[in-house]
Amino acid sequence: MAVLTSVELNYMVFRYLHESGFLHSAFTFGYEAGINKSPVDGDLVPPLALVKFVQKGLQFLELEANLSSNEDDVADDFSFIEPFDLITKSVNELRKIVNERKAKLHEELKKNNGKGKDIIREHEKHKVKGKPEGNGISGGPEPIDMDPSTPSISHKVPVSDVIVLEGHIREVLACAWSPVDYLLASVSGDSTARIWPIPSGPCGSMNGKNISANAKVLKHFKGKTNEKCKDVLTLQWNVSVLDTTISGILDEMAEGTLLATGSYDGQARIWTRDGMPDIECLGELRSELDKHRGTVVSLKWNKKGDFLLTGSVDRTTIVWDMKIGDCKQQFEFHTAAILDVDWRNNVQFASGSMDCKIYVCKVGVNRPMKTFLGHQGEVNSVKWDPTATLLASCSDDGTAKEIYSIRWSPTGPATSNPNLPLLLARQPVYAIEFSPNGEYLASGSQDQCIHIWSVKDGKVVKTYNGHGDVFDICWNREVLRELQSDD
Repeated sequence: MAVLTSVELNYMVFRYLHESGFLHSAFTFGYEAGINKSPVDGDLVPPLALVKFVQKGLQFLELEANLSSNEDDVADDFSFIEPFDLITKSVNELRKIVNERKAKLHEELKKNNGKGKDIIREHEKHKVKGKPEGNGISGGPEPIDMDPSTPSISHKVPVSDVIVLEGHIREVLACAWSPVDYLLASVSGDSTARIWPIPSGPCGSMNGKNISANAKVLKHFKGKTNEKCKDVLTLQWNVSVLDTTISGILDEMAEGTLLATGSYDGQARIWTRDGMPDIECLGELRSELDKHRGTVVSLKWNKKGDFLLTGSVDRTTIVWDMKIGDCKQQFEFHTAAILDVDWRNNVQFASGSMDCKIYVCKVGVNRPMKTFLGHQGEVNSVKWDPTATLLASCSDDGTAKEIYSIRWSPTGPATSNPNLPLLLARQPVYAIEFSPNGEYLASGSQDQCIHIWSVKDGKVVKTYNGHGDVFDICWNREVLRELQSDD
């Protein structure tokens, strides 16, 4: 059995304090614990590691409490036990709570013969669902399910059809295609972002070494790249025309000419290529947005391109006015780290947090427009549908099966595929993404595989076996055309 050492625990506590913005406490604790002499490689410790570790422990205790000595599976009425009980009570005491709950439910069933099914239905509803505070946004399509059966050999992508880009020395955490040309941006735990110029045409005809040699490296920190805690976690290209000046430097920047990155040091950075197509003009640092006191884990441009939204483990979201390159408004409603943000339109957005809450806020308004309290676990992702009328979210919700990723299909009203139905995908994997035409869904996870599914029948059409965990997936239109031509 693996054992967590005090040195490893001390490092996770130090990281938690630093990520949460308790800088003075982190410094004091780090000095007393000798963190500077710690053998723990900070590059291998993911953000929010301590919180994740504790939550996994709570889930294990909960599962153990719901397993009786003569049962092999979790009880049918398995439900969430309060975290405080999980921390303060022994397994035997937790089992007693579960048994008392079972007895109470069975007693209710006996008293209400004909209404038994209704009681069970009500019991299940209160286990996993909540009621939004205020005028909630609800409804919409049911999530689609993908067939988990093992793909056949014929579906596997041959190595000759894959191009491998080498250059990062740590795990690659996110990637994004430029919306206007064949440039792929990536961010990594090695404190860099890279922009790769990808030639058009089939992958099998490309030279990966030449592409890797021509990649533009965007260094986020001076000095050695193996310094601890220098992860670059998130990125996004701007998607519309910005027709105003940013700090007197940027003028009439078209879509795909600004790249925003967020990193462990709490800064968001804006990179540009001065509107020039040449790869040598890429990667000029234009702005450093440094009001956050903790790691920036999510960022999004609004459709107009004049605001950038960032979410941080310091429990705040910030809207940055890109006309002046400064903070427009900081929102301080959440009580725990923010894990995802998403714009509803040019002035409204949603944020999901480890405090189990979702807030919908508006620029210029000093209180949330709506609050959603339905989740019982940290909110991993929030996404508006293409019409901005439905909000989807996913959470651990205290169960053994965690949902990390959720996406709306680019179909239905207000999309370029209006004749196809709107779909919602959610998976217990690191990354999922619909193809631009809404016909395929790509997924990647810890099994080191990338699967491409047909949305029509839920079957795997392509599979690629990689050599490490898959953290992010993004589509390119040319790649999609190649996929369709192979079918």
